[in-house]
Amino acid sequence: MMMMMMMPNECHKWLTLFAAVALLANIGSTLAANPPDADQKGPVFLKEPTNRIDFSNSTGAEIECKASGNPMPEIIWVRSDGTAVGDVPGLRQISSDGKLVFPPFRAEDYRQEVHAQVYACLARNQFGSIISRDVHVRAVVSQFYITEAENEYVIKGNAAVVKCKIPSFVADFVQIEAWVDDQGVELWRDNSTGAYDGKYLVLPSGELHIREVGPEDGYKSYQCRTKHRLTGETRLSATKGRLVITEPVASVGPRLLSGNDIKVVQYASERTITLLCPAQSYPVPLFRWYKFIEGTTRKQAVVLNDRVKQVSGTLIIKDAVVEDSGKYLCVVNNSVGGESVETVLTVTAPLSAKIDPPTQTIDFGRPAVFTCQYTGNPIKTVSWMKDGKAIGHSDPVLRIESVKKEDKGMYQCFVRNDQESAEASAELKLGGRFDPPVIRQAFQEETMEPGPSVFLKCVAGGNPTPEISWELDGKKIANNDRYQVGQYVTVNGDVVSYLNITSVHANDGGLYKCIAKSKVGVAEHSAKLNVYGLPYIRQMEKKAIVAGETLMVTCPVAGYPIDSIVWERDNRPLPINRKQKVFPNGTLIIENVERNSDQATYTCVAKNQEGYSARGSLEVQVMVAPKIAPFDFGEAPVNFEDSVSVNCLVSSGDLPLDIEWHFNDYPINHYSGISTSKMGKRLSVLMIDAVNARHVGNYTCKARNLWASAVYTAQLFVNVPPRWILEPTDKAFAQGSDAKVECKADGFPKPQVTWKKAVGDTPGEYKDLKKSDNIRVEEGTLHIDNIQKTNEGYYLCEAINGIGSGLSAVIMVSVQAPPEFTEKLRNQTARRGEPAVLQCEAKGEKPIGILWNMNNMRLDPKNDNRYTIREEILSAGVMSSLSIKRTERSDSALFTCVATNAFGSDDASINMIVQEVPEMPYALKVLDKSGRSVQLSWAQPYDGNSPLIRYIIEFKRSRASWDEIDRVMVPGHTTEAQVQKLSPATTYNIRIVAENEIGSSQSSEAVTIITAEEAPSGKPQNIKVDPVNQTTLRVMWKPPPRSDWNGEILGYYVGYKLSNTNSSYIFETINFITEEGKEHSLELNNLRVYTQYSVVIQAFNKIGAGPLSDEEKQFTAEGTPSQPPSDTACTTLTSQTIRVSWVSPPLESANGVIKTYKVVYAPSDEWYDETKRHYKKTASSDTVLHGLKKYTNYTMQVLATTAGGDGVRSVPIHCQTEPDVPEAPTDVKALVMGNAAILVSWRPPAQPNGIITQYTVYSKAEGAETETKTQKVPHYQMSFEATELEKNKPYEFWVTASTTIGEGQQSKSIVAMPSDQVPAKIASFDDTFTATYKEDAKMPCQAVGAPQPEITWKIKGVDFSANDRMRLLPDGSLLIKSVNRQDAGDYTCHAENSIAKDSITHKLIVLAPPQSPQVTLSATTTDTLTVRLKPHEGDTAPLHGYTLHYKPEFGEWETAEVSVESQKYNIENLLCGSRYQVYATGFNNIGAGEASDILNTRTKGQKPKLPEKPRFIEVSSNSVSLHFKAWKDGGCPMSHFVVESKKRDQLEWNQISNNVKPDNNYVVLDLEPATWYNLRITAHNSAGFTVAEYDFATLTVTGGTIAPLDDGTGHGNVHARIPLPAWMPEWLDLNFMVPLIATVVVVAVGICVVCVALSRRRADDLRGGQKDVYYDVVYNQTMGPGATLDKRRPDLRDELGYIAPPNRKLPPVPGSNYNTCDRIKRGRGSGLRSNHSTWDPRRNPNLYEELKAPPVPMHGIGNHYGHAHGTPECHYRHPGMEDEICPYATFHLLGFREEMDPTKAMNFQTFPHQNGHTPVPGHAGTMLPPGHPGHVHSRSGSQSMPRANRYQRKNSQGGQSSIYTPAPEYDDPANCAEEDQYRRYTRVNSQGGSLYSGPGPEYDDPANCAPEEDQYGSQYGGPYGQPYDHYGSRGSMGRRSIGSARNPGNGSPEPPPPPPRNHDMSNSSFNDSKESNEISEAECDRDHGPRGNYGAVKRSPQPKDQRTTEEMRKLIERNEAGPKQLQLQQANGAGFTAYDTMAV
Repeated sequence: MMMMMMMPNECHKWLTLFAAVALLANIGSTLAANPPDADQKGPVFLKEPTNRIDFSNSTGAEIECKASGNPMPEIIWVRSDGTAVGDVPGLRQISSDGKLVFPPFRAEDYRQEVHAQVYACLARNQFGSIISRDVHVRAVVSQFYITEAENEYVIKGNAAVVKCKIPSFVADFVQIEAWVDDQGVELWRDNSTGAYDGKYLVLPSGELHIREVGPEDGYKSYQCRTKHRLTGETRLSATKGRLVITEPVASVGPRLLSGNDIKVVQYASERTITLLCPAQSYPVPLFRWYKFIEGTTRKQAVVLNDRVKQVSGTLIIKDAVVEDSGKYLCVVNNSVGGESVETVLTVTAPLSAKIDPPTQTIDFGRPAVFTCQYTGNPIKTVSWMKDGKAIGHSDPVLRIESVKKEDKGMYQCFVRNDQESAEASAELKLGGRFDPPVIRQAFQEETMEPGPSVFLKCVAGGNPTPEISWELDGKKIANNDRYQVGQYVTVNGDVVSYLNITSVHANDGGLYKCIAKSKVGVAEHSAKLNVYGLPYIRQMEKKAIVAGETLMVTCPVAGYPIDSIVWERDNRPLPINRKQKVFPNGTLIIENVERNSDQATYTCVAKNQEGYSARGSLEVQVMVAPKIAPFDFGEAPVNFEDSVSVNCLVSSGDLPLDIEWHFNDYPINHYSGISTSKMGKRLSVLMIDAVNARHVGNYTCKARNLWASAVYTAQLFVNVPPRWILEPTDKAFAQGSDAKVECKADGFPKPQVTWKKAVGDTPGEYKDLKKSDNIRVEEGTLHIDNIQKTNEGYYLCEAINGIGSGLSAVIMVSVQAPPEFTEKLRNQTARRGEPAVLQCEAKGEKPIGILWNMNNMRLDPKNDNRYTIREEILSAGVMSSLSIKRTERSDSALFTCVATNAFGSDDASINMIVQEVPEMPYALKVLDKSGRSVQLSWAQPYDGNSPLIRYIIEFKRSRASWDEIDRVMVPGHTTEAQVQKLSPATTYNIRIVAENEIGSSQSSEAVTIITAEEAPSGKPQNIKVDPVNQTTLRVMWKPPPRSDWNGEILGYYVGYKLSNTNSSYIFETINFITEEGKEHSLELNNLRVYTQYSVVIQAFNKIGAGPLSDEEKQFTAEGTPSQPPSDTACTTLTSQTIRVSWVSPPLESANGVIKTYKVVYAPSDEWYDETKRHYKKTASSDTVLHGLKKYTNYTMQVLATTAGGDGVRSVPIHCQTEPDVPEAPTDVKALVMGNAAILVSWRPPAQPNGIITQYTVYSKAEGAETETKTQKVPHYQMSFEATELEKNKPYEFWVTASTTIGEGQQSKSIVAMPSDQVPAKIASFDDTFTATYKEDAKMPCQAVGAPQPEITWKIKGVDFSANDRMRLLPDGSLLIKSVNRQDAGDYTCHAENSIAKDSITHKLIVLAPPQSPQVTLSATTTDTLTVRLKPHEGDTAPLHGYTLHYKPEFGEWETAEVSVESQKYNIENLLCGSRYQVYATGFNNIGAGEASDILNTRTKGQKPKLPEKPRFIEVSSNSVSLHFKAWKDGGCPMSHFVVESKKRDQLEWNQISNNVKPDNNYVVLDLEPATWYNLRITAHNSAGFTVAEYDFATLTVTGGTIAPLDDGTGHGNVHARIPLPAWMPEWLDLNFMVPLIATVVVVAVGICVVCVALSRRRADDLRGGQKDVYYDVVYNQTMGPGATLDKRRPDLRDELGYIAPPNRKLPPVPGSNYNTCDRIKRGRGSGLRSNHSTWDPRRNPNLYEELKAPPVPMHGIGNHYGHAHGTPECHYRHPGMEDEICPYATFHLLGFREEMDPTKAMNFQTFPHQNGHTPVPGHAGTMLPPGHPGHVHSRSGSQSMPRANRYQRKNSQGGQSSIYTPAPEYDDPANCAEEDQYRRYTRVNSQGGSLYSGPGPEYDDPANCAPEEDQYGSQYGGPYGQPYDHYGSRGSMGRRSIGSARNPGNGSPEPPPPPPRNHDMSNSSFNDSKESNEISEAECDRDHGPRGNYGAVKRSPQPKDQRTTEEMRKLIERNEAGPKQLQLQQANGAGFTAYDTMAV
């Protein structure tokens, strides 16, 4: 009955709960048995709704939410509180695909909880749940609204901002689009209207900004146009706004219309932001915007740029970024005042979030970390959720220290601000080691009869391996005689557990459960075992439960079937109250168990249908948990040292009870002052006898019984009076120090510490300390910075907290003051000779002692009775006085009084100044002078210790007296002054006087000056500019008036530039023409064609340039168009017409006025032949070509023509004319073949006019009216056999040809008659056949006849005999295979039978590439070569043109195309005086042909020619004038001069200038009078340079000359007797000493020779070789490339230990006094032998050798010293060099690498002397091994370099005579392969001199394979193997390797000279002073031998060894000059010798 009484709903609820529990267990077991797949994952949003959804009620809205996952997640919409959202009919519904739909609704249906709500989308599957960001839904009901444009009041001249008022309820949805004025003009937002000149601007925020408002603006009105962003509705404002303009009456300060309140604005990023600063004033204010630096009060001005603009006071920021956020300040100022307003700007950026990592799989117990990465601005909060529930974590990093099973799922990070939110999700999966137990296989529910055994099995898996236990009705089963439990682990790790029940009874039935458990989880499975039998209830153990909990117990029933299970208490069936629930399966639930009502014995009764029942009892014991009654220490804090107690009473709970006390979470055992005691079983008392500060805290009472525990905490507060932590005491501080007095107290509440100072000098009354900069109190500590006496006194520190009277302490702060002078420094003056008193007063603690110092030295009056010291004691200190009886100048000093007491010292200084009149100024000198003024400077004199008031400059003309003077007053503080209003070129005397307050000084010494010239003041006259040609203008002018010259005019600057441009003028310098009235002229070259130029001219003298002339403008002559017409096109019109069209070339390339166009056209196959081309002129841009050949491909070009000529031709285009009917066949034959057949043959038409498609043969019996027969024949068949004819009947035949257009004309008719007699006839025609070279040719010979005729051939009149290339074919044709040129000619075919014979002749033309053309030199100029081209006579194929190849001697090959008609060709823009190679090739339609022989030639021009000395040099007493016009340029324009000079007896040259321009006069200044000097001039032009050296003596002071030097040779260059110093005896005369010294030297040399000979075996010193070879190597370095050291190579420097010599000087000039070796011989340096081939690294580890042995004179040389001065030191040879290397001697040399491995040494053999002369040094390439990178492009092979040579080189290993034949090859300039180091000329490697069989015209290819920067550097060290054979030159002379001169580290005294105008930079390398003006000491020991030959003009007997000066210059640039190629010539001018200096 009780069960029936249960409420149906309640019963249903609990049954559902129970079913859910069972279902979850079942699901869990199912999942456990079937683990999720690896690809299964939790939900992830695919499409997440946005933060805000605004919609109109008329449109409605759909919000889409999509998520992915496996399995597919479910979409649920929830509110912000997490409750699910359901459908609201008509207003809100959720569609089947997860969309949240808001249909359109009526305004009256608006519901705030639906239409103004925050929603979220939740996606979930079995792996977790995620929630979307917040979705703010806002429905807007359409309402009527109006906008209003407001009036704006503005002061005239200010800017106005007109606003549009929008109602607040639509302000979020309505925005201003535009403004409309009363004229209808629309002003759109974000767009300023240019028509109003920027006056109007619609701001991004919608306001209308009007600048500089004037009265006219008051008449206009404005309306705003707005747009509703949801409905799209636009409307104009209901009202019109206008400007109300007020006229200012007086000045008004800025007034902010919006007030001074801080404005806060917020904008989204990437938008345009407007910050308003509405202010008005009069005058109009100035607006400035500032931005505060974040976190500070400092601000900086806003930088205006393209993104940040300021319009009046409005700041506009485009494309705002988050960094623009901050506080801005607008400052408004005018002359009246200023205002400012702050605006806080927040730029928002969309929020976004991302969790890293998005998915992670973590093993059990391992940590997991999720990091939330977010962006956006601002960000207010960060929060985390797990599976849709908040977890209370707000940090960006979420860390799970130890992952458990429940931690798996979906995690989300949310970032939010006031406007929006964003989220990101991540999934945490359990890893492989985190595998909770899973039941894989389990037993099922079973019903059975008693008796048999039962086997229950459970299989579980997991990691770690789980343990399985068994329960029966909740009770664990243990093994006994009937129940056996066992388990084992399978191979795959699963655990199999089984339960065996032997002989099952009815009592064994029940709910069996297997539980798999591991440390990572639990899985269980349960099922019933039903055994038929009577009801049975197993014994139930006593159940203990804590009161308040829920009791749930199931009756353990066995037996089957069971009809009912009921629970009873006291024989009353349950339930008997609402707390009890009984279920049919035997489960009893009692909620909120209480002891009184629920502790009892419950009985379970089970019945079956038969009425049998069983009973079982359960005793339920209800345990009561402890409960503590609340307690506290009272509301108010306990006073200090009061007693306090508190009771902990356990009001309820089962005994026994254990009660404990804790203080601040620590147990109270015997804590000081605290005691506890237990009063009975339920009460504990805590007692504190005297509370103090340490007792403050939390007191917790913990009560515990057997079942539960309880805690309660109370807090104790104690009022503690202040007590000293640090009590202050008396303090003494040094004056000026920072004082600190600590005063610290403690108590509760925390006491407040204050300081006061006593009033007066005694304690008693105190007053608060005044706040000041140096006194402050911080946390009770008194700070006094820089303490002074005024801070001394009594101070009181008080600590008060309201408990008690507080604490106070009085201390004395004393300040110990050292002595102090109030005045530290003062000046005191006195006149010289008068008395003076100095006083100083010191204050401070007495006693004070005072001492006096004078200039820091102790002053003792005892030492000087002029000084007296007295002291006076004052109340505050001491006064000390120093008296001086009579002052002197020495008393001008610094007097210092030093005061000292016990606390320190101080000093004061008195600067004593004794004044007198100044001394006279001195060191008066001229700083600068001009024609009318002079700048003077002088040294300031002693001013008499009185400031100089002024200087008086007195000046007069030199012939006037000092009574007639002019004066200039100058302030006394300056020592420079300018005297003006002088006359130019006048001599003046100047002196100066100083003056101070005391008086004036004496006058200084007078200086004499001559005023200078001035720059010209007049402009050049009569300027004319005329065009010369297309790129040249001629400028002509006359000098300025003579009165405006202001000196001698030296020349003119002619400037020119493009007219109408802002570019600067380019100036040319022109020398002055001295002839009176002659006109000057200049040609300006390299100008643009047909371009207007502006020209100005100014004259200059040595002072400077005069004024510019007026600008003259002129055009250059018209040129030819530089670009062809573009877009050329052709269109075929008919078979004989083609239309050609084009577009004019660009205007800038026309170079003139285009008058006509020319169309060049010709058939394409004749295009190469210029004579076959046709021309048509037209003025239009298209034309039609008529009269063309039919069906022919034409090539066409178009060009434009100006007055300057024809322009560039366009790219050829091609068109083909249309086909037409063909012409008649050329010829026809009809040959009898028999009595009924005739063979008709024909030749094709001459003009087929298309593609022949067929031939038609017409035949007709003659004389009869028979019809004409026709026969179509294919186009490839040229004969037709007419058959079935009547015998002896004549027939007429003719033939036509047909194309696609139609049938052409008929051929001539021919008549034939069939006959029995068939004579031999040839059907083929005479023809000309053209065959291509190397292709096959076939010539037909088709014959008829009976009997069959015999066919024979004759070739060029000779009977044909078959061979491999020619054979007769069966049809009579002749086949020629691989045709060659010799096959061309006549071929005759003979056919003969018994009746007749016939023959035809074919002509065979062979088309082959052209043979080598003939190239001959026609003419030369300085920059052009004219060559004549002639084709080879044997060429048969038409020649299309030539390709001309040419290159300078040391340059790259260039090409030019030459037409076949051109007989001559000019090669232009060549280098002056340079050698060139030229060859040509021809080309035709077959290809390019053979090359011609190389033509070696040169352009005209030579190096500069020497002038005569009297014309060049003009000497004065202290200068020499050089007239460079006297030099002749040799045909090549001069570029610059290098001027050097030295005294006659000096060794080193001084460079005066390295860039003297030609045609100028140059003055060498600062020379000494009556002194002999040497002058060296190096003249440069493009052909080379020439060095001249002169001796001259300056004149005496009076203008006289000195006696000439006498050197004994009659030249008068050297004194016969060198003047000796005074201390040397007279007998030391050179006439006596030279023979004596020479004798000693000869003996010494003999000894050295013996020593060297002996030492040769030990030291492999190649210096013992041929002396001239050695000299040439060490000085000239004319050696092989292998021997040239490249000092720039770091590896070589390391190998040689090379250190660049420090002293780099000018190049040595042979025969001069310049010799760097002289310095070395005097011990100032040592030479590095690094650049010659005989350098031996083993000789001496120190590479700088000292030349110890004196040089020995060389008297045995076979020539005389023609010119002796300056050369004595060069006529010596070094000791050890006397032995020559013998001819034909074989030597064994070790190179660098070979020194370590002698097996790598190589043998080489010397060559014989050449015709008895000194051998020419050849390739001394023994310095580096073969292939060493030290050389790249060898010029002369060495026998020490054995290698295979593929170029016909004969290797004279045995010293053969080396006979050559000339080779026609030329070197390939592109070939830089290694094997081409030894070039392919057929020549012998000339180690010495070589014999030649003929004058081979070739010379070595100068193609350069060296690195680019070293092309003319050290890579070419050797001479040419074969010298030029047809150029005479002077003999050899010294030079040095560029390799050592081009070191970039070398210094140079002057910059290199700039190249002259039109100068080729490729020739300027030798002009660089850095390269040409240096020689290292490494060459110092090498420059003696060759100089022995300098005086004589000695030419080599062999002309091959001679080269011109020009050639040598070219070779020197490449370091390839031959050793005997240059010799010096004796010049005619007295006193100087000309040299060709080869130092580069």
